[in-house]
Amino acid sequence: MIKFIAAAIWICAATLGAVFYSFQAAGENGVGETPKPMLGGLDYVKTDMISVPLIRDSRIDGYFLTKLVYTVEPAEIKKLSIPAAALMTDQVYSYLYANPQIDFTKKETIDLDAFRNAIRETVNARVGVELVHDVLVDQVNFLTKDEIRDNAMRRRKNDDEPATTEPAKAASGH
Repeated sequence: MIKFIAAAIWICAATLGAVFYSFQAAGENGVGETPKPMLGGLDYVKTDMISVPLIRDSRIDGYFLTKLVYTVEPAEIKKLSIPAAALMTDQVYSYLYANPQIDFTKKETIDLDAFRNAIRETVNARVGVELVHDVLVDQVNFLTKDEIRDNAMRRRKNDDEPATTEPAKAASGH
């Protein structure tokens, strides 16, 4: 009987010690603080495909195509008087036209971190609060004018070909 009581007391002490330790450790790791941007508490706003024509020497060289995802404060985005997607699209256009030195035909001139940071900072400065915490790239492409023309011609060619559902039957006397 004494062994049973001693074991019960030992189990209770071990359990209380574990609970106490877990609360101590949780307090050191920042439980109760505001979550970090990638850890929750934020909404995600996906943009549609943004297509920006890039003009050099009075002619279109190609199109910058991107889809972005923004992490935003839910309370702040509800206060916007314009749609968030329109604001984000405008900032992408503004960034690309304000930085004509970016040459999408040369990969070494493209700095995605600078692009993401600039979009985040300019949106936040324009709104006046920290609305956007992070900009994530969902898709990014650059198509030259020739690539677009080739794709259009290929699509047109495929549309002009007649679709046959049955193989041609050989003429026979049956």
